[in-house]
Amino acid sequence: MSDAETLRSLADRQQITDLIYRYCRAVDRLDVALGRSIWHEDAIADYGADVYQGDGRGVIDHICAQHRHTLVHSHQMSNIVIELDGDRAGSESYVTAWLRMRRGEQLKQITVLSRYVDQWSRRNGRWGLDKRIAIRDFDEMRDVTAMVEHDTGRRDRSDPSYTALKATPQDSR
Repeated sequence: MSDAETLRSLADRQQITDLIYRYCRAVDRLDVALGRSIWHEDAIADYGADVYQGDGRGVIDHICAQHRHTLVHSHQMSNIVIELDGDRAGSESYVTAWLRMRRGEQLKQITVLSRYVDQWSRRNGRWGLDKRIAIRDFDEMRDVTAMVEHDTGRRDRSDPSYTALKATPQDSR
């Protein structure tokens, strides 16, 4: 592989990885526009019949609407493996999601461990998701007791991260 091909491969992998991370940012900040921006217009999402099956951008609407019923949530990605083939790519990413909600007086925590099996393409110079299959490997709901009330983070554009990141080009305005 030439130096130019190596650099191109590294840049492509980084762009796809960045989109994977921005997905988490979008659902944690309830930033629908940012979430939709990672998908191509004709993309499809399969999160299972019990969660969502349909167009890729619509899954962002669905997830953000569901997350509005929780108190707080956090998503992390790891073990990202990407295979490139020119303007197409496949990836597998492990996702861990923690969500908190109240049921009556009881604070509940939901933990979900999943994998995203994604198909990507570069169109007009931009990488985007064509298809995602979400595979839920483990999940649980349990009673929890919070150590303290956390009030710095926000699930919207008033979150301090938007100031720090200064609304990068891929973020919605």
